[in-house]
Amino acid sequence: MAPLRIVSLLPSATEILFALGLDEQIVGVSHECDFPPAARSKKVVIHSRIPQDASPAEIDRLVREFSARGESVYSVDAEALRSLSPDIIVTQDLCHVCAASPEDLAAVLANFDHRPEVLCLNPLDLGDVWRDILWVGEQTFRPHAAEKLLETIGEKLGAIGRQVQCTNDCPGVAFLEWLQPIYVGGHWIPEMIERAGGRDVFGKSRTPSFRVSPDEVVAAQPHILIVAPCGYSANQAREEYRSMSFTPGWQDIPAVRTGRVYSLDANSYFSPPGPRLIPGLGILANVFDPTVQVGDEIEAAIMRMPVGRHAAST
Repeated sequence: MAPLRIVSLLPSATEILFALGLDEQIVGVSHECDFPPAARSKKVVIHSRIPQDASPAEIDRLVREFSARGESVYSVDAEALRSLSPDIIVTQDLCHVCAASPEDLAAVLANFDHRPEVLCLNPLDLGDVWRDILWVGEQTFRPHAAEKLLETIGEKLGAIGRQVQCTNDCPGVAFLEWLQPIYVGGHWIPEMIERAGGRDVFGKSRTPSFRVSPDEVVAAQPHILIVAPCGYSANQAREEYRSMSFTPGWQDIPAVRTGRVYSLDANSYFSPPGPRLIPGLGILANVFDPTVQVGDEIEAAIMRMPVGRHAAST
């Protein structure tokens, strides 16, 4: 049987496929698939319609406008996709802002002589992410590799869990998934916070992220503030946060007052539902309790905002 030809339209699926040893069978990816670095060598078959230089507020506006018109944020390169003759296309139906949906593919694939199988991932929590790994393994004839990957994930989860000591006094955490306007993390993020020894003051597991006002963040009085806009690096998150002005009272939030505001790499460790959620969980555990041992590489991914330089109040 000829090797499968696989196209991945979301970064987390690309990460999973590489982790299962399917490097040579991945023939196409999205413009955002950048991990592992070898993914950048694959043919790009999908592009965002959002300008690269758009500000966070403009991105939010454009996404709302596209949604209101029933239009996709993404453009599928039909000719590029056809030229690859894929057997399997992996996409998702969880967030139409994060990757192409099945609807985006429908019109493109309608005229294909050889219709590829479409795997649509829709994880709502960590358990769903692990099940998706098994499903992708089964569909790509790598079930044993998927099981081995999950064993490794389980071992790492256990190593973190044995160090986490969470009592009724767990720190209150606000996870800011977007800043202009403010959205708080949903789906697997609240579960990650809980497993890491914190208490999410806003989000609930298996529910989408949602918008809150700065006044609501002030009223929640989180002890720890995580700044991790979807798709951003830690540096990008820090610079955007420090450039903003916030509502009166922001400086009196316990997290801000005590300097427990952290910018983290959402693009690597929190936004994509793949294996790197595990080091992401380790990052949170170390942020909540620095005595938790997670390794130098993970600790190096934590950026703490300097006290007194977090943001200007209006």
